[in-house]
Amino acid sequence: MSKYYVNKFLFQVDRNPDFLKRYAEDPKNFVATWEQSIGPRLNEVEHSTVHGFTDAERKALVEHDFVALFEMGAHFFLNLTLFIGIYDEPYMKENGPLAFQRHFAQRLQHWNGRDYPTVET
Repeated sequence: MSKYYVNKFLFQVDRNPDFLKRYAEDPKNFVATWEQSIGPRLNEVEHSTVHGFTDAERKALVEHDFVALFEMGAHFFLNLTLFIGIYDEPYMKENGPLAFQRHFAQRLQHWNGRDYPTVET
């Protein structure tokens, strides 16, 4: 797993309302667009050709599979905050405050008592 690249995606998408909206509405196309044209940017002039998502990473991002991303070593906080941005409002309407956070924790409950995957890059 390219933890750096996955974490860069999570960080950038979470902090850009337009990216977040596009990712929520059409994840498959947005992930492809990000991987091809947004992710490789190092700054306004320079681009990298080194990074790319693995098939498993791409699938997890497209499917909003935060459990798989966690298990692959995506940074816990970046993973959580991105999906709060997408799911918090609908979950809160149905189940009250912190509903998505509780759902996130419940989906990762099988990790109780185990060491979390490393987030080292």
